Amino acid sequence: MSPRQDIIDQLKLQIKSLPQSPGVYQYFDVDNKIIYVGKAKNLKKRVASYFNKENSASGKLHVLVSKINRIEFMVVDTELDALLLENNLIKKYQPRYNILLKDDKTFPWICIKKEPFPRIFPTRHLLNDGSEYFGPYASVKMMNTVLELVRQLYPMRSCKLPLNKENIALGKFKVCLDYHIGKCLGPCIGAQSEAEYLEGIQEIRNIIKGDIVSLIASLKERMMGYAKDLKFEKAQLVKEKIDTLTLFRRKSLVVNPKIHNVDVFSFVIEKDAAFVNFLKVINGAIVQTHTVELKKKLDETKEQLLELAMAELYSRFGNYAKEIILPFKIGLAFPASKITIPQKGDKKQLLDLSTRNARFYQLERQKRKDLVDPNRHSSRILKQLKEDLSMNVIPEHIECFDNSNFQGDYPVAAMVLFKNAKPYKKGYRHYNIKTVLGPDDFHSMEEIIFRRYKRLLEEKASLPQLIIVDGGKGQLSAAVRSLEKLDLRGKISIIGIAKKLEEIYFPNDSLPLYINKKSESLKLIQQMRDEAHRFGITHHRNKRDKGTLKTELTEIKGIGKQTADLMLQKFGSVKRIKKTDKAALSAVLGPAKAEIIFAFFHPKDA
Repeated sequence: MSPRQDIIDQLKLQIKSLPQSPGVYQYFDVDNKIIYVGKAKNLKKRVASYFNKENSASGKLHVLVSKINRIEFMVVDTELDALLLENNLIKKYQPRYNILLKDDKTFPWICIKKEPFPRIFPTRHLLNDGSEYFGPYASVKMMNTVLELVRQLYPMRSCKLPLNKENIALGKFKVCLDYHIGKCLGPCIGAQSEAEYLEGIQEIRNIIKGDIVSLIASLKERMMGYAKDLKFEKAQLVKEKIDTLTLFRRKSLVVNPKIHNVDVFSFVIEKDAAFVNFLKVINGAIVQTHTVELKKKLDETKEQLLELAMAELYSRFGNYAKEIILPFKIGLAFPASKITIPQKGDKKQLLDLSTRNARFYQLERQKRKDLVDPNRHSSRILKQLKEDLSMNVIPEHIECFDNSNFQGDYPVAAMVLFKNAKPYKKGYRHYNIKTVLGPDDFHSMEEIIFRRYKRLLEEKASLPQLIIVDGGKGQLSAAVRSLEKLDLRGKISIIGIAKKLEEIYFPNDSLPLYINKKSESLKLIQQMRDEAHRFGITHHRNKRDKGTLKTELTEIKGIGKQTADLMLQKFGSVKRIKKTDKAALSAVLGPAKAEIIFAFFHPKDA
């Protein structure tokens, strides 16, 4: 028996003795290093599943199982406890085969310091000093907005003076500039009592927690009390606070204010990562928001990814809400919370808002990567294009063709060249159609494809990996005929793109391919098609203008090219020349030529 088989047999014996209880299991390698941490509703069933033939057949799981040398486990009361413990162990040990939760920021908190006349300030360091900490805030801007509101409503001290009763009674302190400009009410000289100061601190707590509705109701009662006692100045100050709080709340309101104490989690997944956005909503106002990214290591399900993200976010942001809004069902139960999966209404709007935030984070992350390494962006798009078109090679060199004509006249074509998903303008080419009469896009396409690649073969130049023709099955078939004549059929991939529904056609296949409208590979194809059209239209317009000039002006007997150019320079267009009277023409060209031109365009008046 091999040493490895002996280890597996011992592990299977250990698995038979595992409890059928919720818990966390840890896999260790031969160096006694943790390589994987997992949670389970039933430890025995979950751990045993890794050693089933079905699971061991999976590539990633097979590698993991082959490295397991020892198993340890911990039993807990509930599956939720197991999830939280799993999350903490993953963060502590960063096992190789676990989901990688990418987030190394130190987030800011709002601190209410434990001291007489407490100070309120932002901090990134949590001390075990009895002070109150609120947060963490994923957005510094959001935290500063809350602090700015607090400072606007409540004059608070910012100094670090030891303001105990004895020091104040002995008159040890003098007021600072904050007192003179109204930012502090002078507790250091006894101008503000500690009871009044602490009353403001309690109201600030409500603001920070997001419970603005209750605070406004309390302030309204106080305002009415002052008014009843004829203390109108104090009533006015309270009213100003109410107005400011109401305005702040309106700016934060996103849905029905009856939605109270709700947590929202949205989920967006891509090939090897997932993004989970968290919103905490109190009285219809968002008071916290954050997005985390999870890197997949094994074939984790979306439910597993969401559960791990929820555990991480709750470990940071505190208590569970009475209601948790999710995009889909998970296997985890939250005893004190109601799980909702909304299909419509205000709660669905909240979920959609959270999803948009997750997608925005995903896009921003990709943009940052592309800025650091621009070639990564091109490589990713070309790899996706290779997969979408089932190509054997990555299409680093792509050429796209487009035809243009004007009511059957002046047929031209254009070819644009992209290298590494970017325009290579030195390689752009214009073509005048030589062998085709009239508006015949199919034969025009056949001609230019033949001319282009016959020349490249003669010059022994590099050929593209992909050819794109603007048009459907007809244009594509015409292009393929030319490739067959040149013995290039099958050596270069070729597709046609039909404009109406953005259908992708392949040779000898009547059914089109529909690439996801949001796919970057389709956007590249569309960009090339549009660029070829723009480039072709420019050439076509120049040729058409020259043709129009020849037929309209230079064919007038007695009028040469120089006279035609002079007229266009002075009058701007043939249309304006037709409308110009004889006197104006004579002033530019002289009476003789003016008579000829006027007679040509106005034979009845001449």
